[in-house]
Amino acid sequence: MSPPKAATLFLLLFFLLLLSSTTTSNAHNITRLLAKYPQFSTFNHYLTTTHLAFQINRRQTITVLALDNTAMSSLLAKHYSLYTLKNIISLHVLVDYFGSKKLHRISKGSTLTSTMFQATGTAPGTSGYVNITNLKGGKVGFGAEDNEGKLDATFVKSIKEIPYNISIVQISHALNSAEAEAPTAAPSQLNLTEIMSKQGCKAFADLLTASGADDKFNENMDAGLTVFCPTDSAVKGFMPKYKNLTASKKVSLLLYHGIPVFMSLQMLKTNNGVMNTLATDGANSYDFSVSNEDEVVSLDTTVVTAKVLGILKEEEPLIVFKINKVLMPKELFKPVVAKEANAPEADAPADSEPADAEDNTNGVQGLGGGRLVMLVLSLWIGILLI
Repeated sequence: MSPPKAATLFLLLFFLLLLSSTTTSNAHNITRLLAKYPQFSTFNHYLTTTHLAFQINRRQTITVLALDNTAMSSLLAKHYSLYTLKNIISLHVLVDYFGSKKLHRISKGSTLTSTMFQATGTAPGTSGYVNITNLKGGKVGFGAEDNEGKLDATFVKSIKEIPYNISIVQISHALNSAEAEAPTAAPSQLNLTEIMSKQGCKAFADLLTASGADDKFNENMDAGLTVFCPTDSAVKGFMPKYKNLTASKKVSLLLYHGIPVFMSLQMLKTNNGVMNTLATDGANSYDFSVSNEDEVVSLDTTVVTAKVLGILKEEEPLIVFKINKVLMPKELFKPVVAKEANAPEADAPADSEPADAEDNTNGVQGLGGGRLVMLVLSLWIGILLI
């Protein structure tokens, strides 16, 4: 092989390795990882209901101190509110990477590490820190910093490690912390339709009330809710199409404007991709894609693309965004094909069956930009080697 060709090959291999590392980083999903272990089903359930799972997935470096169903039963027997449970469980999420080897080789035998409870800002002083100590016989002890030096739990086993991204380890018991266990008040009662009516989305609020879809939105309020509310002018222009839908399809369309988790604007910007909605029922996906460009967040249903205009209300667990168009799901309207984008029938209501057009993201994952480049580079390297 000639020197120029060898140099080119070296550079291509270098970029291939670089792309490989960047496309695999920060790809963990805590609930999917734990779903393989039924003995942690209760812990996994509360990661979801408290919205900690989403926060864990956003972080690039994290360690989860998982509790099995028996340990969770003991914790739940104390009848804490969901909001207090969130603080307690967040104390079991360390914002640093601790694999099994690192835990058994703590420098100087003991260390303090911050948790997601500390990161909330509600933990006074260092009460949101956890003490990790190497004990005799190769054991590792864990205890909350505000627990008078007591180590309540010990390391049981490593469940899953993705260095240095996420580590999930089982500990024997829940960590005791007076601050984390302190009663936490529920958020003030929020009236969704009233909020929207006062902020230029009265038409959409009226549709929610008239259809009864507002009940479904309210049911999801405590667990977390993101609502995309079209402006009054957008709803007015959409009404001829809305009136042609059956009652059940009207409800589905309205539920399509809600996501059953709290998603701040920053979360939307950093978590682009497909989002399930309140209308998602398994048989029909009722999802849309979130993207952002130049600080503008867009929602693409394959039928229409709406832009986020602003925030009407943000008070966790509720956030309401104002958008410039009514979101039309592909299950009810025919997706727009690029070459037919200007055709008047492109957004006509579908018949009783969902639109025939294939959803390219349903069930089949396309090649990401990084993977596509890797494939091209691999082919080019093959050509050079011939």
